[in-house]
Amino acid sequence: MKLELSRVVQGGSRLGVLRGLGRTGRHSLEVPGCLLYTHFGTVPHLTQDTLHTLSSLPSVTQVTLSNIAEHQEVLEEFKSGFRKFAGLHDTVLYCSLHDPATPCPTGYTTNKTVSVWGSGGRIELTVAKFMALQRTVQPDWYQSMADGETWQKNTSRKRVRKSVDRTLAHLDECLLVHQKSQELEGVEVFGVVEGGDILEERVRSARETAKRPVAGFCLDGLQTGSMDQILRTQLITAVTKELPEDKPRLLQGVGRPDEVLAGVEAGVDLFESFFPFQVTERGCALCFSFDISPDPERAVLELDKERDAAGETQQNGDLNLDDQTQMTSFEINLKDKRYQDDFRPLVEGCGCYCCKNHQRAYLHHLLVTNELLAGVLLMIHNTAHYHGFFGALREALANDKLDLLKRKVLRERGGQAERKD
Repeated sequence: MKLELSRVVQGGSRLGVLRGLGRTGRHSLEVPGCLLYTHFGTVPHLTQDTLHTLSSLPSVTQVTLSNIAEHQEVLEEFKSGFRKFAGLHDTVLYCSLHDPATPCPTGYTTNKTVSVWGSGGRIELTVAKFMALQRTVQPDWYQSMADGETWQKNTSRKRVRKSVDRTLAHLDECLLVHQKSQELEGVEVFGVVEGGDILEERVRSARETAKRPVAGFCLDGLQTGSMDQILRTQLITAVTKELPEDKPRLLQGVGRPDEVLAGVEAGVDLFESFFPFQVTERGCALCFSFDISPDPERAVLELDKERDAAGETQQNGDLNLDDQTQMTSFEINLKDKRYQDDFRPLVEGCGCYCCKNHQRAYLHHLLVTNELLAGVLLMIHNTAHYHGFFGALREALANDKLDLLKRKVLRERGGQAERKD
C-alpha cells in the first residue's frame, strides 16, 4: 500500500491515489474517498447485481467484526476466507472492529479484552481471539484492536490515558502475532489513534502509533455526536501533524457531508460510507447540491433547486445535527404527505436508476405501505449521490474550487449552521 499525493491544498486537504491495494497490489483508491459500507459483506438492501449498476464504486469493501465474530466457527470450517464466503470478487477487503452505523454500549473493556456486539449479543475478544478472526476472515487490511470507549463527553483524563495505553499495548501484541502468522502475509495493519477530547492524549497516541510499522491510521472516538465540530477539527488537525504524510488517515464514524468537508480540510483521506444507509433507514433521500459546474445557465437552475430543497428540509421539523438517528438538513423525508403528489425525481439531473425511472410520489407510496422496494430504490439513489459527492470533492481540490463546493454543500443549512456554530 502506497499513498501518492498529487496536491496538498490550503495547508491540510490532500488529493492523491492510494495504490498497491490488495494481495495482488493491482487495486487503487482515489483520496479523499470512502469505503463501501456493508453488513456482512452486502450493501444493505442491494444485491451484487443491483449494486454494480452504480458507477464509480470504491475498490475497498468494509466488513466489521461486530457482524462477523459470531460466525467464526462457520468461517473456520469454510477455510477459504470471507471474500469467497460472501461472494465478493474483484474488491479489496478491509476489516474494522465496530459497525459505524450502530452505537456500541460502553463499559465492557478490560486491560486484555474489547467487546463487539452482534445479533446474538456481546462477544468478548482477547488479542488471541481477535487475531484468530483476522486469520479466518483473510482481509487485505484490518484495523488493530483498540479501546475506543472514550468518545462520551465528560470521560475522565485518567480513563482517556488508560485508553491510549491499552490501544498501544493491543497494537504491539497484534503486530507480534501478525508477523508470525503465515496466513496474514501481505496483509496490512492500521493503527488506531485514541485520546478522547484531550489534545495531549490525542497527540501522544498519534506520535506513538506512528512509531509502529503500520500501513495507515484509524482516527477513532471522533464520531458524530461525540463532540463539537470545531473541537473535532482542532483535534484532527493536531493529530495529522504527527502522522507521516505518505500513509493514509481514515476517520471513523463520521459521514455527514459538512463533517466530511471539515475532516478533509484537517488532513483526513478516507471515510466510512455508512451515512447513505442511515438516511435510507429514515425513509429519506439525499438531495444536497455539489455541482461545481461553471455553466452560468445551469448554475441559475441549481440555485432554484437548492432553494426548493432548503425549503423542504426546513419544513421537515427541527433538525438535530448531533444525533446520528435524526434527520439532517442534507435530505428530504419522503414519508411526508407533501410528496404524495410530487411527480419530480428525487434529484433533478441525477443519473441513478431510481431518479431516471421513478418519482417522489411513488417512493412516498412505497414507504407508507411498507414495501421492501422503498429501501432498494432509496439505497440506490443515496449511495450514488454520496459517492458522487466524493467525486465532486476530488474535482474541487484538483481545480482550486473547494470554497465553491463548501458554499454549495453548506448552503442547505443556511442560517441554521450559523446558529449551531
